[in-house]
Amino acid sequence: MVSDGLVRPFRVDIPQADLDDLADRLARTRWARQPAGAGWDDGVPVDYLKDLVEYWRTSYDWRKAEAELNSHPQFTTEISGATVHFLHVRSPEPDALPLVVTHGWPGSVAEFLDVIGPLTDPAAHGGDPADAFHVVIPSIPGFGLSGPARDTGWGVARVASAWAALMKRLGYHRYGAQGGDFGSLISRKLGVHAPDDVVGVHVNFLLTFPSGDPKEMAALTPAEMERVERLHVFNTELSGYAQVQTHRPHTLGHALADSPAGQLAWIVEKFKEWSRPAALPEDAVRRDRILTNVMLYWLTNTAASSARLYKDSAATFGLPETLTVPFGVAVFPGDVAPPIRRFAVRTNPNITSWTEFDTGGHFAALEVPDLFTEDVRRFFRPLRRPAR
Repeated sequence: MVSDGLVRPFRVDIPQADLDDLADRLARTRWARQPAGAGWDDGVPVDYLKDLVEYWRTSYDWRKAEAELNSHPQFTTEISGATVHFLHVRSPEPDALPLVVTHGWPGSVAEFLDVIGPLTDPAAHGGDPADAFHVVIPSIPGFGLSGPARDTGWGVARVASAWAALMKRLGYHRYGAQGGDFGSLISRKLGVHAPDDVVGVHVNFLLTFPSGDPKEMAALTPAEMERVERLHVFNTELSGYAQVQTHRPHTLGHALADSPAGQLAWIVEKFKEWSRPAALPEDAVRRDRILTNVMLYWLTNTAASSARLYKDSAATFGLPETLTVPFGVAVFPGDVAPPIRRFAVRTNPNITSWTEFDTGGHFAALEVPDLFTEDVRRFFRPLRRPAR
């Protein structure tokens, strides 16, 4: 356990016995029976999962992934009774803007490995050094290398409060926030919670809902109506996972904690459904990145505790809360339910950037890292001045 207020260096060092246990479990997977003709509409097909599990067992190299994670400075600290793991990569540029970047579910800090370099050292990646960031990438309590949370109540508001404490602990009193999935909710809440410190919030995921006013619906364009329909499909057909994690996360957690193939299926389905249109998940995100992300759930036994984020946040879902700091939205067409700007402005009156891309999806930093990076740079460019 880490004492509250103390920041300690951290390295990933998974015991070989844990990797051997994983390989043994994968080799002994008992496969579900699947009727002829069943495909992705019924869930992850068994033939696809068998192939991916065999690749995981025989070809995927965790030690390589571990070394990549350890190539970046990592730390742990304790905030509000929870261990918080985070990457903290400072830019070589002295006037870089601090930026806290937050993942969601079923993501992890591994989502951002491809963008750390371009964000922190743009000059080394063909960019303008004036666009540099000091990057802080925490693992949400209950997720991955933060480990299972020791108490309940780690919803969006508590995580955002912890991030405010973390940034102060690191000496940052003026910074930006970025996030996707639950990370967008946390980043937005952070901007509401600490508007004097947060210079702006950039998200690559934003759910927007109709008000119910018939006049509003009548004014929608065909493109906006298509997005309303996609939101309806998500709510009625694709959100079963969220219902389970909101209401019975631990029942699910028992199964996922015992079966790595089950943990893989539970996550890889989302890479298929939420990424840019692709026949297979790895058409959008390469296999090794998907598996590294899954490993951060499996090796830390955080399936149940990460699912609790839904339950612990449920009471505040949909509650109107106005964000006044500058707000940037990157819209990727492959995402599950792209937002509608005229709905978004109700509670985000200070939208200063709204970018519609023609490729990419929910896991933008993995799928289209160059587009993701440039949009983050562009949004924060006018908000910069030397950090205190």
